[in-house]
Amino acid sequence: MNRIPAAEASAEDLDIFTHRKDVQLRMYYEPQQGLFLAESAMVIERALDAGYVPESVLADDAFLRSDAASVLERCGDIPVYTIPAGELKKITGYNVTRGVLCAMRRRPLPDPKEICLRARRIAVLENVMNPTNVGAIFRSAAAMGIDALLLTPDCGDPLYRRALRVSVGTVFQIPWTFIQNAGQLHGYGFKTAAMALEPDTISIEDSRLRGEEKLAVLLGSEGYGLRPETIAGSDYKVMIPMRPGVDSLNVAAASAVAFWELRSAAVPDNA
Repeated sequence: MNRIPAAEASAEDLDIFTHRKDVQLRMYYEPQQGLFLAESAMVIERALDAGYVPESVLADDAFLRSDAASVLERCGDIPVYTIPAGELKKITGYNVTRGVLCAMRRRPLPDPKEICLRARRIAVLENVMNPTNVGAIFRSAAAMGIDALLLTPDCGDPLYRRALRVSVGTVFQIPWTFIQNAGQLHGYGFKTAAMALEPDTISIEDSRLRGEEKLAVLLGSEGYGLRPETIAGSDYKVMIPMRPGVDSLNVAAASAVAFWELRSAAVPDNA
């Protein structure tokens, strides 16, 4: 492990961790792929398992003394900048989970058609911007047997630090990419189920949904839900039955319910 005390590193060496926001890291190497920050040993490990290449690490001494530090042995001879325990927030400006950040290179995203050809159950996120919600949806999708996720361009990036942290690295375990609109899915053989509060919805428990060979669950933005044109173009309008006085769930919570109810037959009921 190539340990370097942060006090001996240049400002440029630490710039990735101290002054670059997620969107700046995304464009760090333009026109090549940018960077992202993986936070915690588990997220780093899952990124490595998925083939992502590490660039450098910032870690406190407490993490380097823990068993979890063994994950850095898989990172090769990259710089590991070290600081005293408890000092990460002073440098980065935010609390760092488990005391470690790893800068990693992004990779080209797959084509939506390529993903859809191999999938039976997918989720589409339309303008879901909060990275916490994005990360939670990925975690539920991976747990409930959703084959892939597609996101419209205005969604929060799944490789943003907070999204990765909330997903616990499951972003690296499920195929995903960006898509212009949900209407493309019909061309890939999918029926679409729009989660919406509309008068003519069917229940999430409707047997027709589970019986579809290829089904896409459409989830909309935190404040306004799906766009009217997206709902109008869907094959089903679906709602989760609720007690009187409560009309909706947070999009991340709603996704977990929908994914469980509409999961592929390949996922056993006792999973």
